[in-house]
Amino acid sequence: QVQLVESGGGLVQTGGSLRLSCAASGRTFVSYAMGWFRQAPGKGREFVAAINWSGSSTYYADSVKGRFTVSRDNTKYTLYLQMDSLKPEDTALYYCAAGLSRWVTTTTEPDFNSWGPGTQVTVSP
Repeated sequence: QVQLVESGGGLVQTGGSLRLSCAASGRTFVSYAMGWFRQAPGKGREFVAAINWSGSSTYYADSVKGRFTVSRDNTKYTLYLQMDSLKPEDTALYYCAAGLSRWVTTTTEPDFNSWGPGTQVTVSP
């Protein structure tokens, strides 16, 4: 399994931007699709975005489509999530996760088996 560590979270005002990063432990990173999920206080974890192994295909939750962009740099073993036009409802603990194969088969948690510890994003009104 690949080991993952997120960074880049913080406090931002409504309408602001943040870029999250997810550093992977090694070159097995390039063998897997990757995803971002989030969990708000008192709620379950939900899908945010995913990307296949090469970066040629991306997927987004409707709630973030047009505002968030997922990307990856396979030379740096790093996944990114650019978050623009942030809203208070985006406040959550954000996790990156590695998929089970090179392709994004579904956007549900069972299809991701390695998780980082998370990074907190807080958007003030």
